[in-house]
Amino acid sequence: MLSLTSEEIERYALEHTTPQSQALASLQSEATETLSSPQMLSGPVEGRLLELLVSSIRARSVLEIGTYAGYSALSMAAGLPPDGKLVTCEISPERAQFALGHIAKSPYADRIEVRVGPALDTIAKLEGPFDLVFIDADKTGYRDYFEAVLGKLSPHGLIAVDNTLWSGRVLAADDEDPDTRALVDFNQMLARDERVSCVMLTVRDGITLIGHSTARRAR
Repeated sequence: MLSLTSEEIERYALEHTTPQSQALASLQSEATETLSSPQMLSGPVEGRLLELLVSSIRARSVLEIGTYAGYSALSMAAGLPPDGKLVTCEISPERAQFALGHIAKSPYADRIEVRVGPALDTIAKLEGPFDLVFIDADKTGYRDYFEAVLGKLSPHGLIAVDNTLWSGRVLAADDEDPDTRALVDFNQMLARDERVSCVMLTVRDGITLIGHSTARRAR
């Protein structure tokens, strides 16, 4: 496993990012103490990036696949206008309940809806369009999630996909781990897909931003 950036650089980036709110800091602390796999939490740098993406594209409708503790949902909701809406999908009732507790105490409770169950089932029932879709769930499901949401993405919308560098394991051609193979295949597919344009950012564990291709938007 590679260290994508040094601890010193990570700390410097954090120190030079607008600090997280006290509510998000409390959520992070509680999630680390009580939930399994606390490394899945988006954290302050990625959370602030997501908030700024929502705000900068003037998103009014956001879809999240993978709620976990609710950190990223609350971060994105902060970038929405008062009448904006965010739907977040979570397979685990325990995690959904944790997120709901923090969402209910936030100023953004009326903007966030948590749907519990398989995300593909939820997506099939949603009309869209969505201005931003954030995918951060089971890695073997990434391609299916991408295909399910692409047709529901607004003309100038973005899809953000987390963990696309997978701690550098995507470089290991002989890695047979199902999650690693799924991400390698997904990344390769995206780079060749003429329907979209994408850029992979080396933020945290890799975030890929995807939009409709320039030719498609121009129609």
